[in-house]
Amino acid sequence: MTEDRFTPRHAIVTASDSGIGAATALALADAGMDVGITWHTDREGAERTAERVRERGRRAIVTRFDATELGDVAGVIDGLADELGGVDVFVNNAGASVRRPFLEVPLDEWRDTVALNLDGAFAGLQTAARRMVRAGSGGRIIAVTSVHAHQPRVGLSAYIAAKHGLTGLIKNMAQELGEHGITCNAVAPGEIATAASGRDSEDADRTHRPGVPLGRPGKAEEVAAVIAFLASAASSYVTGAEWSVDGGMLQMGPQAGSHLTDDSWRRG
Repeated sequence: MTEDRFTPRHAIVTASDSGIGAATALALADAGMDVGITWHTDREGAERTAERVRERGRRAIVTRFDATELGDVAGVIDGLADELGGVDVFVNNAGASVRRPFLEVPLDEWRDTVALNLDGAFAGLQTAARRMVRAGSGGRIIAVTSVHAHQPRVGLSAYIAAKHGLTGLIKNMAQELGEHGITCNAVAPGEIATAASGRDSEDADRTHRPGVPLGRPGKAEEVAAVIAFLASAASSYVTGAEWSVDGGMLQMGPQAGSHLTDDSWRRG
């Protein structure tokens, strides 16, 4: 599949009611795509995203999506794709974490976290990929993972296990779907200033992070810009890769560890 033959027109972005998902929906609309927008608990947020997509002259379709309801995932994604007229770009952004020490994680909480971050992702990715293969026009699949798919963090065992699994899945998909002109990549955000963290993009510029080479948290728009590139024709020879959008955080490694002054890190 050559670069000049891929012209994306229809995108689905899960969990696009706020934060990285909403910023991604807008970035893809700016790139000329109609967008399927999903929400889990924040319908108003999803409608705000949709209105901003429409202000850009693109169509927006809004629906509720719960990645843990595994039997319904395919139907929701297929329904969005049918209304849009297809799916050229699929961004799996739905995910969440629960902070709890490993020794205290109940099995049902473990399963819920893995279901949301990995099982539901698998079901959505597979549904979108099947449609892309049937359409025969190539495609772009992007999964939002985390820097913690590379490095662990105390108190996030289930989330980290799921994100490691999602990264591996994307790499395997890249191998298998390449012959269909479908690229599969992951984007791994670091600390991003979003509503979920009680901050917004303006706060990122006002927040100092000594342990991050760029010295601040990231902005949702900065993650969305990388996703938009991976969703474009320009990324035609990029697949099976994971793009860290973390201000250089992962490069600190032993540098940060050797400068810890107490044991507070053990409590997350």
